[in-house]
Amino acid sequence: VLVQAWPYFGTIMEKTFKEVLEPKIRAKNVHLKTCTFTKIHFGEKCPRINGIKAYTKEIDRRQVILDLQICYIGDCEIHMDISKFNLGVKGVQLYGTLRVILEPLLTDAPFIGAVTLFFMQKPHLEINWAGMSNLLDVPGINVMSDSLIQDFIAARLVLPNRITVPLKKNMNIAHLRFPIPHGVIRVHLLEAENLVQKDSFLGAIRGKSDPYALLRIGTVQYRSKTVSRDLNPIWNETFEFVVHEMPGQDLEVDLYDEDPDKDDFMGSLLISLVDVMNDRTVDEWFPLSKTTSGHLHLKLEWLSLLNDQEKLHEDKKGLSTAILIVYLDSAFNLPKNHFEYSNGECGAKKIKNNKYLKKMEREPSSFVLLTVGNKTQKSKTCNFSKDPAWGQAFTFFVHSAHSQSLHVEIKDKDRDSALGTSVVCLSHLLKDPNMTLDQRFQLDHSNSDSFIKMKLVLRALNVEEPDPQRVKAGVNASKQGPVRVMEKGGNQQKFVSPPKPEVSKVPPVSKDSAALESLLKKDSREDLNTNDSSAAPVPSETVTGLKEAEREQNPEHRPSSALHTRAAVVPTLPVVQELRLAPSVASLGSLPSSCFELSSSNLDLHNGTEMPLGEIQLTVRYASIRQSLVVLVNGCRNLVPSSNRGVDPYVRIYLLPDRRWASRRKTSVKKKTLNPQYDEKFEFFESLEDVKKRTLDIAVKNSRPFISQERKELGKVRIDLSQEDLIKGFAQW
Repeated sequence: VLVQAWPYFGTIMEKTFKEVLEPKIRAKNVHLKTCTFTKIHFGEKCPRINGIKAYTKEIDRRQVILDLQICYIGDCEIHMDISKFNLGVKGVQLYGTLRVILEPLLTDAPFIGAVTLFFMQKPHLEINWAGMSNLLDVPGINVMSDSLIQDFIAARLVLPNRITVPLKKNMNIAHLRFPIPHGVIRVHLLEAENLVQKDSFLGAIRGKSDPYALLRIGTVQYRSKTVSRDLNPIWNETFEFVVHEMPGQDLEVDLYDEDPDKDDFMGSLLISLVDVMNDRTVDEWFPLSKTTSGHLHLKLEWLSLLNDQEKLHEDKKGLSTAILIVYLDSAFNLPKNHFEYSNGECGAKKIKNNKYLKKMEREPSSFVLLTVGNKTQKSKTCNFSKDPAWGQAFTFFVHSAHSQSLHVEIKDKDRDSALGTSVVCLSHLLKDPNMTLDQRFQLDHSNSDSFIKMKLVLRALNVEEPDPQRVKAGVNASKQGPVRVMEKGGNQQKFVSPPKPEVSKVPPVSKDSAALESLLKKDSREDLNTNDSSAAPVPSETVTGLKEAEREQNPEHRPSSALHTRAAVVPTLPVVQELRLAPSVASLGSLPSSCFELSSSNLDLHNGTEMPLGEIQLTVRYASIRQSLVVLVNGCRNLVPSSNRGVDPYVRIYLLPDRRWASRRKTSVKKKTLNPQYDEKFEFFESLEDVKKRTLDIAVKNSRPFISQERKELGKVRIDLSQEDLIKGFAQW
């Protein structure tokens, strides 16, 4: 579509540049009055969309959310003349993730009320300038550079900024352009350990580094203090971020070593905020990536926004208790200059300079300064208008809603004077049941009929208690650090070892186990009789089930060697109470007795059979266009319950050897069922060569209360991806 439409898009843009942009540039600055576009050509190369992701979970039913990976390596050419200088652009590179929201969905044409666009993070931008050497001499333009243009894009297109285009007439889009944020995340940056040494003396002796952290969500970035000469720094600092969009926004943490010349990179961390939102509180040591060693200790708290005045208690530690959202709409009847209202007398000062008088007569170019506490934010500037319309949203953290105020000051960009001020006590918001004010506010120190129109929304911040039924993501984070005890082999958390008496009940070899062993030794292509009520009935069912499933998936009935790579699994059973399983576990002759310390579950069985723990159906393929491994978890059947109260199964996926918390995927939890249906898709963005070297580690787990003694893992399977034709893909039980 883009390739076909690109020439037409180019024609529209050429017209826009000449008729809209050129007059705007000329009006900006006296030096730019002669600006003319001499060449506008958008080139042959159009932007490419590398992938599209559609969200169907955790979103409203009346909207469609898409993420587009956009890549534009363009050969566009744009030249302009300013006085005697010629300058321009020859080629642009831009890539980033653009989110497109179609909402609200309607029952009549055009079926979609409006389209909202924004970048999740600042896109990467490179511009190839032409005539750049002359550019630096041009007054009024010499401050332009790539970074300024990036900031310009960020100010309009990166969250929390959005572009909303209504598709239906008379559509009110204010709430789409400025939706109430999803929540607030409070990040406690506690400490780090074993950071890499970056400082060196005379190139030989390693010194200690001076680490600091940069924390970033969207366009908001905070910097921690620097800890001098310490590879195990302790910060104990707290930062608060507004989260505007879920799912999609991530917390990025970069560690640097402060140096007089250039700061050295010491590692980074990317944390999905969806998991933090679901878990409410995560207190973990996280392994740093892109470095050889180091762990970072963070405590993350998800704060919900509540319309509840009772939650507005004052915090003794100086942390925020509420958030104020200001929708700055417009102003009316601003004075042309501040002499119009000084002391109510019009000509307070005599103006001798005629040129200055001319400047006073034109309409003001105004911007707004909004202040709560010690934080001030500035709006964009509306040029030459006594009724400016800003249409912007701002958020402030509030410590005490009962005593703090919002200070508003409208200023003219050409003079230091204020065109009007207003003070709104936040306690006024508490009188309204919705904690909202949407009105015109009279301006002080201005004309008697000067107003500013704003909507103010106050919301209390509240850390909710985590759902005791939910599986905490933080507990599952596998990390080689000082916090959790780990088994050397599997790099997994150790379960509580089963009490010795339980194990001793299990006979090392029994008639049942001998029967099972002989059954396992049979040629796996031989069909087993399901009705055979011989010594080990359950394993025989499982083997037959596997064979049937295999035949359903592969009509040509491949030899089951294809299964060997996949189904090689022994379950993890923290407490062996079910003796029905015991003989089969004990009988796998080759296993060391330690198999009862049942976290060593990566045992190979060579005939494609498994314990009677049920089956999981997976569809796995490699999507070349998206450069990603797609794993579809269809469902499970015949799971073995781990307790009398039933199980709430979910599926957890790692792409080994990567066991980082951030790269773990998991399905939703299905309540009280042994045959859950998920149909959930997960993606790992890796090259095909890398994927071929990896192993899928898939575990079915029971979501149980955190303090419960029940067995958590219901079964596990590992798939060696080097053995599979991933482009063609496979689907099987």
